[in-house]
Amino acid sequence: MKTSMVISFVGDDKPGLIELLSKLVRQHDGNWLESRMTRLAGKFAGILRVDIPAAGANTFARALQDLDALGVQLSVESSSHAASQSSGSRYRLEIIGHDRPGIVQEVASALASRMINVLEFDTEMTSAPMSAEPLFQANADIEAPAQLDMVSLEEHLTKIADQLCLEYTLEPA
Repeated sequence: MKTSMVISFVGDDKPGLIELLSKLVRQHDGNWLESRMTRLAGKFAGILRVDIPAAGANTFARALQDLDALGVQLSVESSSHAASQSSGSRYRLEIIGHDRPGIVQEVASALASRMINVLEFDTEMTSAPMSAEPLFQANADIEAPAQLDMVSLEEHLTKIADQLCLEYTLEPA
């Protein structure tokens, strides 16, 4: 029997962190299933899911905690739950506009108030091509309940876009 473990981590950005994590997974007969990792403000952060033989899950979790001595902060969660089945429709939401405080909160509030689940959410700051002004970009994969009124959602997103000078697209994934 296998235990699925979700590990989140953050540490100073330097070569070898992924190697350390992958070596521990391999040493404990685990399988690296999926991950998302990135460098932010001089730190390297990520989240990954691994399967570890149930009998060695506690030993593996303790071995991960030893990375604390190397300046890596970790959180480890075990789960015996299989991936949940979707009962809604998936969409891709893309947003771009001049950066300003509140963009993420306004969009997140619009989604949460309609019980829309965010499956993946990526944001970044870029520069506008001609003016070099800071631009905010977000891409989200979302799952909407089957009974959701999409017209109402799009009206709300359009209102937010108008208020914050954004452009957005919402398309089936």
